[in-house]
Formats: sequence, structure tokens, C-alpha cells
Amino acid sequence: MRRAPVAVATVVVLALAGCSADDKPDPSPSAASPSVAPSFGAGGEGIGDPYFPTYGNGGYDVAGYDLKLRYDPASGELGGTATISATATQDLARFNFDLARLKASKVTVDGQAATSAADGDELVVTPAAGIRTGTAFTVVVDYSGKPEALNNEALGVGGWLRTKDGAFALGQPESASTWFPVNDHPSDKATLALSMTVPDGTEAIGNGVPGPRETAGGWTTWTWKEQKPLASYLAFVAIGQYRVQTSTHKGKPMVIAIPESLPPTSNAARAMARTGEVADYLETQFGPYPFDAYGGVVLDDDRVGYALETQSRPVYGNTFFKGGADVSVVAHELAHQWYGDSVALDRWQHIWLNEGFATYAEWLWSEHEGGRTVQQSFDRVYAAFDWSTPPGDPGAKRLFSDAVYIRGAMTVHALRKAMGDKAFFALLKSWPADNRDGTVTTEDFIAAAEKASGKDLGDLFEQWLFGKTRPTY
Repeated sequence: MRRAPVAVATVVVLALAGCSADDKPDPSPSAASPSVAPSFGAGGEGIGDPYFPTYGNGGYDVAGYDLKLRYDPASGELGGTATISATATQDLARFNFDLARLKASKVTVDGQAATSAADGDELVVTPAAGIRTGTAFTVVVDYSGKPEALNNEALGVGGWLRTKDGAFALGQPESASTWFPVNDHPSDKATLALSMTVPDGTEAIGNGVPGPRETAGGWTTWTWKEQKPLASYLAFVAIGQYRVQTSTHKGKPMVIAIPESLPPTSNAARAMARTGEVADYLETQFGPYPFDAYGGVVLDDDRVGYALETQSRPVYGNTFFKGGADVSVVAHELAHQWYGDSVALDRWQHIWLNEGFATYAEWLWSEHEGGRTVQQSFDRVYAAFDWSTPPGDPGAKRLFSDAVYIRGAMTVHALRKAMGDKAFFALLKSWPADNRDGTVTTEDFIAAAEKASGKDLGDLFEQWLFGKTRPTY
């Protein structure tokens, strides 16, 4: 994610997980079917992230989401079916999904009717029989309603946002729960297939590889498939009036979507046209591009003062392009495809691994383009910086602070100085290759850096990531 320039009001998207309804499930084990053994328990109502204790859910691991949805821009109604493939990580009598402001009408588990109930921002599912740990199971949820944005006092408003001609859904650190039932935490990555039916003449853009498009009865179904596991906040959909340009780049589909409200020669369109060029340069720094599709989507909406690294197809607020065809933001979001998307966070504390490297990619791109060198970019921010927030543990309210982005990038450069260019640039490629499609922690990265350099780097990382005074380098 990259924030808008300081002069532009930044809106950070957040969707709190859940589904609201008056009825609440019985929290006792008796809520399960009599056939469930007494030793079976409930999956946790949160995944255990210290920054966001209620985010995600415990007790299972999702392999994939298959969404078949229909959205009516005129009424704001969304409805359809989510098929969720998962594996139990404990003996389950019941488990939760995150689902916000939408109502489930029918739930089955492995084809058998299950009991479901809304509990605030959670959908609680009680299967007809308990599920043993290690068992794969499939949940099908029929649901509908009018999705809405949700607000968080610290991080902002977002999730599903309705527009005059459609809607879009995206956000960080959570958003998926506003439009489908989900384990909404990046530590549980899963594949995503989307079929979105909208009125003829309306576009619906999602993640991954575009599939067949079908039209019937005045409605068109757009299909998208992301076959590489993605963190749930990286799922998105954009519905409305767009010029969609589909081509290929290195044998993979390239999908660029520009709102019809912007002219074909707009700054945004010119910046998006360089997506393949920027991705190719980043391959020279980070190794092979990790996904099956390329692209970008621009949103012409004043509520979007940020860009987000939605997997395989970043989304950019047009605010970045009002002063020119700013390609640095494209470099930032495309760098995330390696650092943040393919290699994702195990816990939100480690977000500097996303934003520090993406910001460093901007510095690399600037030097590549003949602008400031990386060292000049470093010197410019090092000279006058507030060191009071440690990027290695910024706290939930400082998740998108300069400490995470800029000090994170300075940490990367200090590491480069300590390792030497040969070992450093080898690490830039080996880290995403060794951890592709996985999740990581700061401790994992420190261990990888020490192995690659053959040096004890404990003092360096302690100063740069966890200290509250100016580090030396």
C-alpha cells in the first residue's frame, strides 16, 4: 500500500470482520449436534494477532474461495454463493467466518445442512457432525444483502464502497469480510475464483486471470481466477464504467482498467501503460514475477487517497496522477507482488517487510530512471526524521506511519551497506523465491539475512527496527 502525498487527505481502508443480526449462537458446547463428541471444541473467534485480536478465526485453514455473486448497482444489492474449501486444524464442533453486514440464508458443510447464526461481526457455523483435525471439508454459504463500508476510529473507513455506477471493495488491513465469508487475516492465504454478474454494459474487474464472459437476459457474468494463494485483504472487485484493455505480457494476461470518467490520454492511463516495463525492471532486482497475470485498476473516487497492492492487479486512486504520470507509485505497488503478496505477513507487526521493501523499490526505480540515486534518497530522509516509532513494532495505530515506510526503507539500505551489494542483491532474489506463496516474520528475515551475509546482524536490526533514537550506519 502507498499513501497519497501529504497534501492529499489519506483514506485508509479497513473492514472489521463479521455479520450483524439480532440472534446469537449459544456459546456452550451444547450448541453443536448431539453427534459431536464432547471433546470437540469451537474454533477461535480471532486468529491470535496481537495488533488485531478479533481478526480472522481459528480452528481451520482455508485452501480456496469460489464466489458466484450478482450485484445490482441500482439497488445496491449483492447476493450469491461462496464455496469455501478448508482443512480443520483442531477437532471442531463449530467454527466462525468473518462476514460484515450481510445475511446468510443457507449453510451446508460437506453437503449436509448446518446451523448458522450471526454474532456481531461473525458468522458462526455448527455442522451436523464434528470435524476431526486434519480433515478437509467444504462449506457452501448462500448469502445476500446491501454491503457497506465499515469504520475504525484508528485506521479509517472502507471495505465495500458503493458508487453512482457500481461499487468497489478493497482495503488494508481487512476488507474481504464486507463482501464474502472469509478467514480475514493474511496468515491464512487461499486461492480465489470470482464470478460476478452485473448489468450489461457494466464492467467487473477482479484478481488474477480473466476467464470466459457470458451474457444472458440483460446481465453479464465476468470471471476471474487467482490460482496462487492470496491474503484476504488482497482480494478486490471493481464494478462500474471502465475501459478495460486486455493484452499479453511475457505470455501472461495484462489487464488495465481506466474509468470512463478519465480521458484515454490521462496521466493515469499513461502511468498504467508502463506497468509491464516496471515489472520487468523489478524482475532484475527481485527475481521472476510471481503471478500468472499483470495489470492495474484506477479508481476515480475522492474517497480513495491511496494505492493498494491487490494481488496481480494493484488498484490506484487517481489522486496519484493528478500532478503527472507518477510511475513511482506503480513501482511501489508492483514491488509488493514479491514483497507482501507472494511473501505475506504472518502477523501485522511485521508490515515493514512489505512497506520498507516497496518504498526501497521506489528508490531503486528513481535511480534506474536517472533521478535520485538510492543513496541520495536515503540521505534526504535520514537527515531529518522522527525516530520515536520503531518500524519492527509500530503498534496498530501506527501501521501506516512514516516509520514503517520510510524508516523501513532506510533499514533495507543500512542492511545493504552492512552486507555489500553482491550478497544484498542475491538476498533480494532468494528471499521471495524461498518463501513464495508463504507467510513470514521479521525473525525469519533476520535469519535469512545473517545466513546470506555470514554476519551477526543483531545489533543492526535492533537499532533500525526496534530503537527509538537515530541509528548509525
